[in-house]
Amino acid sequence: HHRSLSPRAPQIGTNEWLRIGSTFHSLHAIASEASPVKSFGSVDAAGIDVIEGEGIVLCCFQTRTGIKFVLTAEPGTMHLHQVLREIYVAYTDCALKDPFYELDMPIRCELFTQAINDIMDRYDR
Repeated sequence: HHRSLSPRAPQIGTNEWLRIGSTFHSLHAIASEASPVKSFGSVDAAGIDVIEGEGIVLCCFQTRTGIKFVLTAEPGTMHLHQVLREIYVAYTDCALKDPFYELDMPIRCELFTQAINDIMDRYDR
């Protein structure tokens, strides 16, 4: 599920977002394997948590089932990890309880979209 939440967000097409997601997934897997610190029983410490660049922050939250939620923001944006956890809760409450939603398919659930809007409105103040 990709969605621009700011008018300043880059206008990137679906194929480019898929390519970015695929690249990030590969980097995350490589980082998990290359990490000198192995985490047994926890996915929270494995892989990439945050990437910071001059004009971008990329924050990742991986669930215990392996689903990754990735948020990009401007440097200095606060509470990114908390936002990702709330998005995960919305995913479990809205998308996973939708009888028409299929795993590994795009999320097309109005309740999930509204939940994301509510989360972003709370943190965008």
